[in-house]
Amino acid sequence: MTPLLVLGFNIQPAIAVGTDLMYAAITKASGVWSHQKRKTIDWVIVRNLALGSIPGSISCVLVIQYFEISDEFFGRIISVTLGFMLILTSFVIIFKDTFKSRFKSQTNYKPSDILIICIGGILGVLVTLSSVGAGAIGSALLLILYPNLKTRMVVGTDIAHAVPLTAIAGLGHYGLGHVDFSLLFSLLIGSIPAIYLGTLIGERLPEKVLKYIVASILLAVGLKFST
Repeated sequence: MTPLLVLGFNIQPAIAVGTDLMYAAITKASGVWSHQKRKTIDWVIVRNLALGSIPGSISCVLVIQYFEISDEFFGRIISVTLGFMLILTSFVIIFKDTFKSRFKSQTNYKPSDILIICIGGILGVLVTLSSVGAGAIGSALLLILYPNLKTRMVVGTDIAHAVPLTAIAGLGHYGLGHVDFSLLFSLLIGSIPAIYLGTLIGERLPEKVLKYIVASILLAVGLKFST
């Protein structure tokens, strides 16, 4: 969403990130309710990730406020971070199955709570600066760290963590004046038919083809933001 807004509609990077974060928090919220009914959320993992990601996100916003970073410089920081996260996400999408199969054999491995909190902190900062990472990268990390966690639990847990993280990060950007509510409302209206259309197209495309199409687009856009 963020690169589309920046490159396609010439929206300022900070506005694009802040609005996208609020959009993500709202659209993912219904997913938490759905997964909770199916009992596919590990709330202990969500808690540990949030103990790191939420303070990380808040700290990131406070640092921006404290140093009174100019819009031009902040836009550059966002562009570089966004490029990095898009490139990383493209590789995660391509190699996610490889990661899963490689770490599946580690049956006795269980990461410490401190490790998960630290990873959450890093994720919180990166998501706040780019709005990217709460989905593909978050789920990939869970697949690696919890190789025996069922896929539906990975998805549900990742979404449950993404909602408070994107909401807190979005509110932080709102405090910085980086949320366009007119744009947000338009995105929410447009997403209803778009989700339906995307589902129809996705059902007809082979998974491998769709995976490489998405990864290629993200890689190309990421490289553009990084240069």
